[in-house]
Parts: sequence; C-alpha cells; structure tokens
Amino acid sequence: TLPYLTQPSKVTGDLHTPPKLFANVSGSVDDEGTCQCSVYLPDTTFPVQKAEQLEIIAATLSEKFERELSQVREYSKMIELYQQQILNLTIRVEHMEKSSVSYAQLDFQLLKVEISDLERLVTQLKSSLVGSNVIVEQIYLEITNLTILVNELESLDKNNVLAIRRQIVSLQNRLKECEESTNKTTVPPYFPPGSCIHRGLLNVSQPYIVKLNWRGFSYKYGSWGRDYSPSNPEKEVYWVAPLNTDGRYLQYYRIYSSFDNLLLFKPMYESTITYGEGSGAALYNNYLYYHAYSSRYMVKHDLKTNTMVLRKELPDAVTGNRFSYAGVSWQDIDFAVDESGLWVIYSTENSMGNIVISKLNETTLDVLNTWQTRQYKPSVSNAFMLCGVLYATRPMSTRKEEIFYTYDTSTGQEGRISVIMDKKLDTIQSIDYNPTDQKLYVYNDGYLLRYDMTFQ
Repeated sequence: TLPYLTQPSKVTGDLHTPPKLFANVSGSVDDEGTCQCSVYLPDTTFPVQKAEQLEIIAATLSEKFERELSQVREYSKMIELYQQQILNLTIRVEHMEKSSVSYAQLDFQLLKVEISDLERLVTQLKSSLVGSNVIVEQIYLEITNLTILVNELESLDKNNVLAIRRQIVSLQNRLKECEESTNKTTVPPYFPPGSCIHRGLLNVSQPYIVKLNWRGFSYKYGSWGRDYSPSNPEKEVYWVAPLNTDGRYLQYYRIYSSFDNLLLFKPMYESTITYGEGSGAALYNNYLYYHAYSSRYMVKHDLKTNTMVLRKELPDAVTGNRFSYAGVSWQDIDFAVDESGLWVIYSTENSMGNIVISKLNETTLDVLNTWQTRQYKPSVSNAFMLCGVLYATRPMSTRKEEIFYTYDTSTGQEGRISVIMDKKLDTIQSIDYNPTDQKLYVYNDGYLLRYDMTFQ
C-alpha cells in the first residue's frame, strides 16, 4: 500500500467528506521484487486563454445580431412603403383600365419611371438580403406584372388617341412654322431693270420649264437667252442655239421675235454658223458672240445679215477642252452679258486653270480689263455676270445646283454665298443673265429653263 494526498473524497448522502491523506491502492510485484501500481492524478490548472476566446466570440456574435436586427427593422419599414406605393400604382392602373379616357403619353412615362424606381430599389434589397425573402419576392413579382400591364395599356391606347394627338401636335408645329414664315416673308424690293443699286443676288425662284430645245432631246448641249439692247431694252429677241450631238460643234441657231413665238415654235428665222464651238454663246445688242471652233478666236456675228463681222483672238486663252467647266465639255471660252456690257470668262496657263474675267469692247472685241480669280474653273459647273460680279455654280445633286462663289470686279474681292437652284436634269450646260427682265436663262440637258431673281 502507498499513501497519496490527492485521493478524492467519497460522497455519503448530501454531505461531502474531506479527502483522506492516505489510501490503499492495489498493485503488483514484478520478478525483481519491485511494486507497480496505477494512480489517477487530476489536472487542477484553470484554462484562462480558452475563456477569453469564448468571451470575444460572444461579443462579436452579439454585435452582428444587433446589426442584422437593425437592418431587418429598416427593411420592414421599406417593405411597408413599397407595398403602399404598389397599392397606389395598382389603383391608378385599374382606373386606366376601367376608364374610357385615353391618357397622354406623359402619364405612361410617369408610371414607367415610378415602376422602374421601385424595381431598382427592390433589386438592391434582394441583393442585400442573405437567402430568400417571401415578401420581397412577392413585391418584385407585382412590379413585373405592373410593368407588363402598363406597356399593354400604352400599346392598345383606346381609339388610338395617342397617335392622333401626336399627329395633331405635328400639324400644329408645321402650321406654326408656316405662320412664322408667312409673317417673316416680305415683298422683295424693286430695282429698275438695268440698274445696280442693289447689294447683289439674294435668291432665285423655282425653275420655269419653257420647253425642250427645237432640235430634240438628243441635243443636250447648247445655250439660250434674251437679247439685251441698252438702247432698246424692251424689245424682245430670243435665241436658242443647241450644239450638235457631239456636244462641241455649234452649227445652227434660231431667233424668235417674242416669248410667245418661242413657245409656239414660230422662229423669226433659222441660221447656220460656220465652225462655232461650245455652249458659251451670248446675244448682245443684235450680235451673237461665240467661240470659233478649235481656236482662241472670238466671233461677232450680225443677226440681221447672218454674217460674221469680226473675228479676234483672245490673248493667252487656253482652249482644247483643257479648262472647261465641270461636267460640261468644250466651254473653254464663255461669253456673258450684264448691265455694263459684254464679258468673257476663260482660263490661262498663267492662272493655272483658275477663272479669268475680261471686260470686252463689244465693237472691236478688244480686252479692256482683266481680273484673275483664285477659283479653279474646272471645279465649277458654270458662271454668269451680274452688275460686274461673277457668280459661279457647282452641283449639289442631280436635282440641285448651288451658286457658291462670287468675284466683284469693282473691288477685286472674292466671296462665298449659298443660293440653291433647283434643276430638272443632271447637268447645266449654260447660264445667261438678262438685265432687262432680271432673269436667268439656263440650258439644262436640252431643256430651256428660266429663273426669276431677287436682290438684296
């Protein structure tokens, strides 16, 4: 037997007896006479670290619980608010279904915005909740149904009132624009024929289609216009000069004593020209001026006698279709008439193809003065003179031409404008201005067009 101080006390009834200082323990003796036995020694050390960890875990769990509980309270308030908003929207949609009145597009848009806001908020709410929530899922389903219902109502729109309202608004806007345009429209000022007291071209009218040229549709190149006689401006004389089908050779022309005779195909006479070239002819004071075939020569042709009275070379003019207008062949030398007399438009090698303007003495064909522009001649479709100002055109489409460039010979100043000319066919072969009636005479792929002009 061995004595131990740690033997546990025995329990008798409800009283604990104090532990004994000595106890008998069973054991055994080995071959060498040594005594062996087993003894229970309990651990009496207190686990302080484990107790601290348990306290930290408990505090963390308590904070998380309080936070989640606070969010649940907030979500409950938000759900109540959403339920009330959905109830209001439901009442409004039901009223729209039952009512025979069609609502304006703004009503539908407001409903869509409100429903979209609800859908966005509920989506945020769903993403913030862990797991599913029956109330939130029900709200989301109701919002989806509301969206479908509102879209159906808008698409059906009893009696198509929305479409009619849109048409009415469009018509009202168009009427308002017409009224404003009418109020702004003023009668253009009157400028006496042959005067240049205005400030230049403002606009041109829609084209008046006079007729097809007398030789037929195949004769797409040519020129036409009214004679300007400063001594007798009211006298009516018209010329029509279609080129041959090659678009180069000028051989025939007709003279009409009035516009009515022109319309009725009643020429005063028809004549033949020897070796004319291009669509740049012009009639001034009973003389027809044109470019001699394959040369630099200008020709003055007397209508009364049907004879060539003068032939003179234009110095430095480039011919041979080198610097003709865009889309118009063989118009290297283009004659023009305005209030001040006879002009010629052409290019030289020194000008590198840019437009050159020369004022001519109509009696002798001498060059009185010359101006060199910076506008490349093959980049413009045609040109004319008006009160000493060159106006050049360019195509915008197959049905529209733009007067876009000006050169004032009195100041030497270039300018940019935008005056749109409607045309009937693709190409304008010639433009001639007449100071008497202040109209433009245009040869458009074989058709004779005329435009009224307004000035600033």
